Amino acid sequence: MDMTSVFGKAKWISAPETNGEVPMYQIVRSKFSLSKVKKATLRVIGLGFFHCYVNGARVSNDFFLPLSTDFEPRENYPIGEILSSHRIYVPEFDVTDMLVSGENALAVHFGGGWYTLREEAGFGKTKLIWRLFGETEDGKEFDLVSSEEDRATSSYVRDGFFPSWENHDYTVISDAAFGADFDDSLWGNAVAAHPLETNYLFTDCPPDRVCETLTPKLLAREEGFTLWDAGKNCTGWPLLKLTAKKGETVTLYMGEELNEDGTFSDFFNFHQIVKYVSDGNERIVHPEFTWFGYRYFKIEGSAEPIGVEFVHTAAAQTADFTSDNEILNWIHTAYVNTQLSNMHGGIPSDCPHLERRGYTGDGQLTCHAAMNIFDAKAFYKKWIGDIIDCQDTLTGHIQYTAPYLRSGGGPGGWGCAIVEVPYRYYLHYGDDEMLRKCYPSMLRYFEYLEAHSSGDLVISDKKGEWCLGDWCPPIQVILPAPFVNNYFYIKSLTCAIEIARLIGKEEDIPMFEERIAARKKATVQAYYNSWDGNFVGNMQGANAFAVDIGLGDKRTYRNLVDRYSSLDGFDTGIFGTDIVTRVLFEGGDGDVAFKLLTSTARSSFGEMKRLGATTIWEYWPGSLTDRSHNHPMFGAVAAYFYDYILGIRAHNNSAGYNEIVISPACPKDLNKVSGYRTIPAGKVSVSIESDGCKAKANISVPSGVKASFVYGKTTVELAAGENTVDFEL
Repeated sequence: MDMTSVFGKAKWISAPETNGEVPMYQIVRSKFSLSKVKKATLRVIGLGFFHCYVNGARVSNDFFLPLSTDFEPRENYPIGEILSSHRIYVPEFDVTDMLVSGENALAVHFGGGWYTLREEAGFGKTKLIWRLFGETEDGKEFDLVSSEEDRATSSYVRDGFFPSWENHDYTVISDAAFGADFDDSLWGNAVAAHPLETNYLFTDCPPDRVCETLTPKLLAREEGFTLWDAGKNCTGWPLLKLTAKKGETVTLYMGEELNEDGTFSDFFNFHQIVKYVSDGNERIVHPEFTWFGYRYFKIEGSAEPIGVEFVHTAAAQTADFTSDNEILNWIHTAYVNTQLSNMHGGIPSDCPHLERRGYTGDGQLTCHAAMNIFDAKAFYKKWIGDIIDCQDTLTGHIQYTAPYLRSGGGPGGWGCAIVEVPYRYYLHYGDDEMLRKCYPSMLRYFEYLEAHSSGDLVISDKKGEWCLGDWCPPIQVILPAPFVNNYFYIKSLTCAIEIARLIGKEEDIPMFEERIAARKKATVQAYYNSWDGNFVGNMQGANAFAVDIGLGDKRTYRNLVDRYSSLDGFDTGIFGTDIVTRVLFEGGDGDVAFKLLTSTARSSFGEMKRLGATTIWEYWPGSLTDRSHNHPMFGAVAAYFYDYILGIRAHNNSAGYNEIVISPACPKDLNKVSGYRTIPAGKVSVSIESDGCKAKANISVPSGVKASFVYGKTTVELAAGENTVDFEL
């Protein structure tokens, strides 16, 4: 849709310049009179983010709207590329009950965010557009729009940098500015702003909201400051009661960890700071246009926390898992906290503080776990659109982040998200819409990989950019990038064969098959040792990569099992950890996968737990590097708690879980496990108790789903409703 079809005669507007600059944060008001309203709809966008008020009340509890996208073209950004498309999501609100007969006021508080980011990645200056239309009870239609008649001024949010800080000064403007009775005669008129060159869509992805409120614990009270623990690593903000005198400043510092002596850690603060200048009135305050990733916070000045608001995309958790193993339970809980902390504005981010970007590597790696555990269909549909938007029309290059911000990555584990994410979407939800939409982009990306290959190995990416294979093992990456990138290309081509059959593009299949054969041959020639059956010395999960695409011989898998049976902890990076775990479960060696998952070695989830983590770290404990402690990528293994430990899987990879098989791994040291997940037809639950020799499974199956239980020689057809199966281990 174009702007006129959505906003009618509305204009993009902004506050006039102050000292030669457009204010980064603004409040714009409009007054109007109406008779009693029968129906009223408000469409509004304030860039970067906005809050909207009608007669002093906020029109919704949503935060960080509009959803983050590649809003419009930027000059030579990405450098030397032209992105495929651009779009912006339009929030729409029913405000019928908020309007009164007589004089009304609409106020929009907006600014900051990705759109106005102060670096090369920014799109433009703060701007606003709105349209309020409907019908009065006497049958008259009204259509009110933003224009230069609106009144505008700078906000009490005086300055900020979206990824890390925000400054407020409550002495400059009254809270009454959002209400109908406020006198805005001293404000200037709004000025016209340049309209966006973009596609307009209505918002269909869940927004960010306050989804949980935590009670912080006081850790220290000393002269000038207090130190608090939110109880877990999360995103959002501490909600403060400000009691400072007029003109006094309260400073809030947030970080993920404490120093060994219990003091606040500057290293894990990541420059996350908010400053509040008091007007002398007691008030409740929090950041307006950013969130923070933290567990601990320090307050300097006269303020006390009244709660910690955990803010993230309102994607409901629709699955759960528990067992008699504390480390497995910790992994699941930590992954849930981490994934939610990294869902903001329709983007699955890498971390909630340092970068906040929708890395295609992290996103494709964790999408299966997220789709298992959350109601995430609309969320991933939106993000798949971001991946398509950010493809280079000249070369077919898929970016490392979507929406695009210059970042690092590689041509396999990152770019192949154009195949993996819509394919997983199809398998989970049985909806082939995104496969059909993405298929042309997949083909263009395959040609990009061909152009960046030599000897049928993917050896390069965009000139001047990184060309990663795997990432973040405990030591430096040993696996050659072309080995990993060929793995992802082969996996994507294999998926493309299934996709082509599904959407009627069978004529492309011979090309895919030919490329798969050539890529496999090249991978074997370059990286396989026929003397011992290993790929790349069986290091960092290399044999699992190979086995997963049908390479090697019986020794290759056996060597993989032997290595991880004897190795205490993971030696793998983000992709290797996921692939090793899954390949071991698929190969019937769930005991070895369970041993790795529950290890307490230095490079293990157990060590994260021992160190007090409540979210998944970016690097294994004891690694050469330590940075973010809120990164979901290693948590991708949580998907297999459902697929293999509970055993809830689609039969033969059928789409939409219309036919399922319950086939649990039953590791010998796990005696009790239970959980459920929600498939399109409803809730599937499984609980298993064993004594080491025999086991009993209680299974609930929704109606309309064909289901069976399979373990060893035991196969039982399951009925809708409750089922009990006794079986021998």
